[in-house]
Amino acid sequence: MAENIQDIKRRIKSVNSTKQITHAMELVASAKLRKSRELAEGRRPYFEAMIESMGRIVEKSGSTRNVFMNQREVKKVAYIVITGDKGLAGGYNANVAKLVEDHIANKEDVVIYAVGSRGRDHFRNRAYNIQGEYLGISERPNFFNAREVTAVVMEGFKNGEYDEVYIAYTKFISTLSQHAHLMKLLPLSEEDLKPVKKVEVVEDEVKKEVKSNDLTVMLYEPEPEELLNYLIPNFVSSTVYGSMIESAASEQGARRTAMESATTNANEMIDALTLKYNRVRQAAITQEISEIVGGAEALK
Repeated sequence: MAENIQDIKRRIKSVNSTKQITHAMELVASAKLRKSRELAEGRRPYFEAMIESMGRIVEKSGSTRNVFMNQREVKKVAYIVITGDKGLAGGYNANVAKLVEDHIANKEDVVIYAVGSRGRDHFRNRAYNIQGEYLGISERPNFFNAREVTAVVMEGFKNGEYDEVYIAYTKFISTLSQHAHLMKLLPLSEEDLKPVKKVEVVEDEVKKEVKSNDLTVMLYEPEPEELLNYLIPNFVSSTVYGSMIESAASEQGARRTAMESATTNANEMIDALTLKYNRVRQAAITQEISEIVGGAEALK
């Protein structure tokens, strides 16, 4: 019985040590999540303005001969897969990998650009063609990392090495909710760049009128084609960068949730073990008292 009590005490001590680690990781993930959200909010005004400008150029110039907007027969597909370099984040890494695998028809016609070691290892172990790997940047991506990935992918698309490019990442909804998302990156279509027209509601004493505030009278220097050649690579880079930031925030959110759940489970386990310890200890004391009383009765 004494050995049993010691075993329970050791288990309580071990679980308590684990709880301290998971709680510390939860606090670290919370701090990193706050920084990732600030980065995401900081890039949005630039990205939205660039989409609007490109959309207006495409709308006014009509058909375009830009190589990155040419639709062609799909024979080979490239996937940019953004996962983490670390685990302990619930289903964050597995959900993205599963989404990509479900979308792939034939892995012989697929190349993978893995951002993050977890995605790299997942597809390498399943004999996929890993065309490029970018490690150690999943938690703190910057625009230069995105441009590095984008330059390689766009060059391959331009040279006809593959006919479509998709990007798989985790969209950040909230701290408790993150969804794996797959998006077609290349070729771009006019619908992808269609501008959103601003609508201004003007109230009048007699009636309400809805007027379209479409300020699209613009003169382009140089020509629209040359502007698109400059803007499209930046648009794609910004899209990849935004996906990296969303994924970084999602990873920290998933890790925070996982570590919070682990800490809660550890507390429940400690409570259960403490209750068991007290019961075993009380049973041992009761047994000792019974033995003493029995011995005293025997001496009478």
